[in-house]
Amino acid sequence: MKYIKVVIFDCDGVMFDSRKANEAYYNHILTQFGKPEMNQEQSDYSHMHTGKQSVTYLFKDDSGQEEALDYYARMSYVPFIPLMQMEPYLKRFLKYLRPTYKTAIATNRSDTTRPVLVHHGLEGLFDFVVSCLDVKDPKPHPESLLKILAHFEVSPQEAIYIGDSRIDEEAAMAAGVPLIAYKNPSLSAAFHVSHFKEIEAILERERKTV
Repeated sequence: MKYIKVVIFDCDGVMFDSRKANEAYYNHILTQFGKPEMNQEQSDYSHMHTGKQSVTYLFKDDSGQEEALDYYARMSYVPFIPLMQMEPYLKRFLKYLRPTYKTAIATNRSDTTRPVLVHHGLEGLFDFVVSCLDVKDPKPHPESLLKILAHFEVSPQEAIYIGDSRIDEEAAMAAGVPLIAYKNPSLSAAFHVSHFKEIEAILERERKTV
């Protein structure tokens, strides 16, 4: 890695444990159409993909798919935001990063991204946020990461991406950005961590070697 200038975060699974919130949200939609609650495979899928992709997947091969998508488009995620649990040390880590590093988010969340940041008091701690609404192709396509690199005018090796899923792995690899795998040792990554304190140590070591 070169001297790191930009630290990029995924949202769900990195900044927040959002499983409970996501499951409650999608189970509500399923219940409205008389379908059973999500199984583990469906929960895993919705954890990584956009809302529209998730509803499409949950209602695949179902005649009510279009109706479910219409209901999803009208339904607010805001009531479920309080169920999201912010990861320990996140705020302190973000404050540690300033003013040395620029901070960004590359997420497959849509219009829920800003309400999530506002609710948890994080809105002013990121310099640039890219949601699935800001790109033509969401992750695992690298467009969101490439957009962040272009915004800050940095090379892929001057950034790191903190992600927790296969689609984060694929996006980082396609963009050429080193991945820090958060709480997922199965991913192919430059580093594997289970706490933001470990990333502080990585950045400190990197700064001393430049």
